[in-house]
Amino acid sequence: MAHGKWNLRPLLPVEVIDIVTLWHTYRVPIIITTFTILIIFRTILHLRVPRVKVSDTPPLSPKLPAEKEKAPLEEKFVAEKVPRRIVGGLKKRKSSEDEVVLACQNIQVIVFFSSLTTTTEKRAKVFADELAQSTKEFAKSTSAIFLEPQLLDLSYIDYDDYFITPPKADANTQYFYLLLIPTYNIDTVLDSFLEHLQETHNDFRIDTAPLSPLLGYSVFGFGDREGWPTEEEGFCSQARDVDKWLAKLTARKRAFPLGMGDSKVDAAERLREWMEGVEDVLGHIATTGGLGEGVIGSGDAVESDVEDLDDEEDEVLFEEQKVAQRKTKVQKKDVLNDVEDIGNTLNLTPADPSEPLELDFTTYNKKARSTPTPVIKEMVPKNSPTYNSLTKQGYSIVGSHSGVKICRWTKSALRGRGSCYKYSFYGIASHQCMETTPSLSCSNKCVFCWRHGTNPVGTTWRWKVDPPELIFDGVKAGHYQKIKMMRGVPGVRAERFAEAMRIRHCALSLVGEPIFYPHINEFTAMLHKEHISSFLVCNAQHPDQLRTLKPVTQLYVSIDASTRESLRKIDRPLHRDFWERFQECLQILREKRFQQRTVFRLTLVKGFNIEDEAEGYADLIEKSLPCFVEIKGVTYCGTSSSAGAGLTMQNVPFYEEVCAFVEALNASLSKRGLEYGIAAEHAHSCCILIASNRFKMEGKWHTRIDYEKFFQCLESGKSFTPEDYMGPETPEWATWGNGGFDPRDERVDRKGRPKILPGEAVGKVKVGKEDEAGE
Repeated sequence: MAHGKWNLRPLLPVEVIDIVTLWHTYRVPIIITTFTILIIFRTILHLRVPRVKVSDTPPLSPKLPAEKEKAPLEEKFVAEKVPRRIVGGLKKRKSSEDEVVLACQNIQVIVFFSSLTTTTEKRAKVFADELAQSTKEFAKSTSAIFLEPQLLDLSYIDYDDYFITPPKADANTQYFYLLLIPTYNIDTVLDSFLEHLQETHNDFRIDTAPLSPLLGYSVFGFGDREGWPTEEEGFCSQARDVDKWLAKLTARKRAFPLGMGDSKVDAAERLREWMEGVEDVLGHIATTGGLGEGVIGSGDAVESDVEDLDDEEDEVLFEEQKVAQRKTKVQKKDVLNDVEDIGNTLNLTPADPSEPLELDFTTYNKKARSTPTPVIKEMVPKNSPTYNSLTKQGYSIVGSHSGVKICRWTKSALRGRGSCYKYSFYGIASHQCMETTPSLSCSNKCVFCWRHGTNPVGTTWRWKVDPPELIFDGVKAGHYQKIKMMRGVPGVRAERFAEAMRIRHCALSLVGEPIFYPHINEFTAMLHKEHISSFLVCNAQHPDQLRTLKPVTQLYVSIDASTRESLRKIDRPLHRDFWERFQECLQILREKRFQQRTVFRLTLVKGFNIEDEAEGYADLIEKSLPCFVEIKGVTYCGTSSSAGAGLTMQNVPFYEEVCAFVEALNASLSKRGLEYGIAAEHAHSCCILIASNRFKMEGKWHTRIDYEKFFQCLESGKSFTPEDYMGPETPEWATWGNGGFDPRDERVDRKGRPKILPGEAVGKVKVGKEDEAGE
């Protein structure tokens, strides 16, 4: 202690104090020197160890000669100093890892086709069978796994499932599309298919190449050079359009060029050549995993000069537009316009200069500023397969888009063997009923449609329009002609034959969509003028036409499903907004329920729309509040087209199953407080009627119609309600629980089975081909 204070500094050895002092004095030079020595040492070690060069390029063969394996690695890369340039051929694998990936891939080939006369369908089946054998051979020599080729009819699929994105499957499955496309001069499902491809490409919500995950695609077209000698004149035009649109949607993954063959001359030979090319491409895909490097001839679809254009300029035009453009080019060829000609063209402006010119943006492009005049064609030309098919089925084609046919029930009533359900429910004798339609085209492809694949389809009217007078006179003449053909049929009753020569009722429900016809109001007015009642059936897809429809005797709307998904599966509508259109039509029907008799028609298809849907149907009835609800079991005619749509006899419900569904539906309506009840039945038609209590008086149902009173109300010009032309009491034999067979007639079984008398149990009854209903 010094100066009275403690010395707190620790007592350290003198050597330690000297080292610490030296470190603080020389620490910077020491650190720098140490760091420099380490860098020099590392550099020496790096220079002494030989460098090994690693390359991503695989050897040319998995097995090399022994001399090359022993050669220094530096010698192998002397020739690799300049990168190789592949100017054609196949794309080589980059590593053995890719082979492992390819070995895990399943390749699914899907063959799409369309056919009206079954010719293309038969060729497609043979093609798919032969392709299956070829892919089995590929599987033996490669590590790829080819699944059994699928064969799909474009008429029976939902385009959204295949042509917006590839099918949803496991991650190890890749798809390859092949399409066999005939060309027709009438509107078929191919027109809707092309429209779908065009809309998909132009839909801003969808990627411009949504089908790019496909391995590739190729198209083969069938044509007829007698009608279209050259491609410019339309030979295989629809196949060429499909090929071009798919090139856009797949990011130009055309695997093999478009094949074309003349159906009457060389289609089989050309198809064989095209198939060999497709098989070669599939073999390349199995070996290399892709189409190629993307040069001309290797798979990238750049060989078409049309596809090299900008998307705004590259528009695929439909056949009628192409014909119009060709005519325009011929007319303008070698013509010089002078000042007078220019003056004439200036006179073609609209009368009202303030009114803008109409422009069709579906065909507008930079090259052609003027919109070509479309060629208006007939819906069903007399030289078309559709015309031949419909006439073979017993239709009389009137004009270019209308038809008439007598049904099985008309023939039955003429012979005293019973009328259809319309007589039991509404008092309409079948032998005085005419079934017709002013439009053979429809916007749905229902699985239970009897004429599916033979009648035209479309979402808008783009055909020649026949005047209503021509249709009215034509369908009456066609109907009477068919009635006269029944004169010599054994069993025809003279009094009923005489009655049949006076049409009293018209059922606008034959085939197609009646309200599609632009002059439907004028046509029904002609019926009413001659005191012919009108029952019109529509499919709830045309709300604008339904809203403007003038009163008819009874207005039907087909209600085939209670949910969006089930409606899409059973009706297969062409409109993308089909559910919104459906809902809007239900609202319109609700508004019309006090102006005319409105009816829901439910067609029950077992496995599609019966199971657990009674509550859903009750919701729809509550929304629309129709006057009547007809529930009918589907009719199966045993046609191949029905089987192709997934419909078999197993989908036809027994009558007891229809009864059980009706009782469940009626209970659902009662729970909701809706005033409905089961009013009548016709077991022979497998049809039951639920009616609103508006048509029940003093405990008795009055479902029949006073037709004379209806025409009086209509001709008065005053507003009236369905109750104003309510008819007499429903006969006892037609009410619920009594079978509904007219006691005046005799029921005859075509197959010689015991007759079922009125009132007897008819639970185990199906409506098949032998008991085909009238509509």
